[in-house]
Amino acid sequence: MNRKYILAAPVILAAGMAAAEETVSYASYGGAYQEGVRKAILDHLPEDHGMTVVDYVLAGGIRDIRSKVRANAVDIDVAELYGGLCDLAAKEGLIEELDYSQIPNASGIPEHLRNTHWVGFTAYSTVLAYNTDVYGDNPPKNWADFFDTENFPGLRAISAQSPATNMEIALMADGVDKADVYPVDMDRAMAKWQELLPDIAVMWSSGAQATQLATSEEVDMIAIWAARIDAAIDEGAPYAYTLQDGVMDVECLVVPKNSPNPEGAMKLINHLLDPEYQARLPEFIPYGPMNQDAFEQGLVSPEDAANIVTSSENLEKQLITDMPWWADHQTEAQTKWDSIMLQ
Repeated sequence: MNRKYILAAPVILAAGMAAAEETVSYASYGGAYQEGVRKAILDHLPEDHGMTVVDYVLAGGIRDIRSKVRANAVDIDVAELYGGLCDLAAKEGLIEELDYSQIPNASGIPEHLRNTHWVGFTAYSTVLAYNTDVYGDNPPKNWADFFDTENFPGLRAISAQSPATNMEIALMADGVDKADVYPVDMDRAMAKWQELLPDIAVMWSSGAQATQLATSEEVDMIAIWAARIDAAIDEGAPYAYTLQDGVMDVECLVVPKNSPNPEGAMKLINHLLDPEYQARLPEFIPYGPMNQDAFEQGLVSPEDAANIVTSSENLEKQLITDMPWWADHQTEAQTKWDSIMLQ
């Protein structure tokens, strides 16, 4: 389905509708991801909380929110946006301030992911993956090794989508501690990428393409989303990866300006952050709970937590993208990125 907004009412359980006391709308990016959120969380709300959720697909992300707000035609109560778009939406006045007195479950979200206008929901990480047949007992262990073509020869692949994440990777490869990555030294990052450019065989443009690069063993090392390399490994690709210095981008929840049901929106966000519901997410989608109470309360087993990018232990290994910084510098960074990587 390729309509801009897709009303998902047919998937609401009839029994749930009968018991529901209010209806709240939720918009995300569709596909298997949104279906997983429904199975893990939304389908349980009619019976558990008397709330029926109608979901839409945001085909254009923030562009859809922007057009609806400017046209005074908002029909969405809660929307999910990618990383830096959350801060951008706040700067443009497109979203409401959150009422945390109505969102007690937000207490389990890391403090730096609780903003006045958005709150972290799930996350995905870009990691260093490598072909185990190629590197054997001496695999690359960090981004410095990814850039070290003398000791770790082979073809590389990276995302072509944005300078965000890529610039952070280059700085850590150049010796910058992840605690000191921000503010990003864009010129230093691009100089580092320019060094590696001859060894970059592919700049992938979609998660599906990245997975295919691994399953076909077309490259020896790849900067790839953890969920995508997991999928390749499940298909038999001889790859492994490290979460050390992975770059995590956070999906956030927002309430569009003039939401039809702002009180219901706050309730829905609270339910979406419920640690019991969040703990179910990995059963349906390769994204972990952002609410740390899901781990601390034992709702996720230690064995499962070890493989989830958002577990407390794995969070410590990674760099979390500074969304406010990228909201202010995306245009300048894109220009610098394009001038070197697209030459």
